Amino acid sequence: MLTHPTSERLIALGFTGMAKALDEQRHAPATFDNLGFEERLGLLVDREVAERDAKRLTARLKFAALRQAACVEDLDLRTPRGIDRAVMAHLIDGAWIARHENLLITGPTGLGKSWIACALGHKACRDGHAVAYHRVGRLFEALAIARGDGRHARMLKALARTDLLILDDWGLAVLTSTERRDMLEILEDRHGRGSTIVTSQLPVEHWHDAIGDPTLADAILDRLVHNAHRLPLAGESMRKRAAAMKPLDPTGRA
Repeated sequence: MLTHPTSERLIALGFTGMAKALDEQRHAPATFDNLGFEERLGLLVDREVAERDAKRLTARLKFAALRQAACVEDLDLRTPRGIDRAVMAHLIDGAWIARHENLLITGPTGLGKSWIACALGHKACRDGHAVAYHRVGRLFEALAIARGDGRHARMLKALARTDLLILDDWGLAVLTSTERRDMLEILEDRHGRGSTIVTSQLPVEHWHDAIGDPTLADAILDRLVHNAHRLPLAGESMRKRAAAMKPLDPTGRA
């Protein structure tokens, strides 16, 4: 005879959270005896919902493949780098993602552009959005490989379906003709259907030159810039600041 047939049946039906909560109630009767049937059932349902939400979040974060383990609660607003608190609060709220608007984060290296993008991506995952992170150079390499083995169209479709696409390190090199066409395809498919975060060391005013072809540059920037929020960062590199504050090794090593 099964020791706890109800728990085993719940597990068999996929209600593992309810099964765990039922076992907890069974092993601590004094804690739950004063609760009515509906209250105890409600606790079981709440546990199941919480566990399923946690599993979905884990899956979204795995798919997002964010470069850094960043979250908005850890955002440093004390270091001077031009972050407006009201603007950042609006971005953290996330309503702009539901409106399919974009975000352009620019500034010199070391100011945390990628970190902020990943933190906003993490928050979007928590809000139930599908997120994907890509460094621009590696994305183009992956698309080139996909074109060779027949996965190119499928990969573009996956990028189009993503609620929030993070393109990190834009503008490190002038785009090739193939890369320009790929970027236009990505942004055309996403225009009005998804949001895109772009980080770049280049000011937005120089992006036209970084794309290369004037006609395609106009088309790409028309789909990327005109409905975008901008977060220009300025100041001293945070990595340099952190290194300066790090105590010296007593052995004299760097």
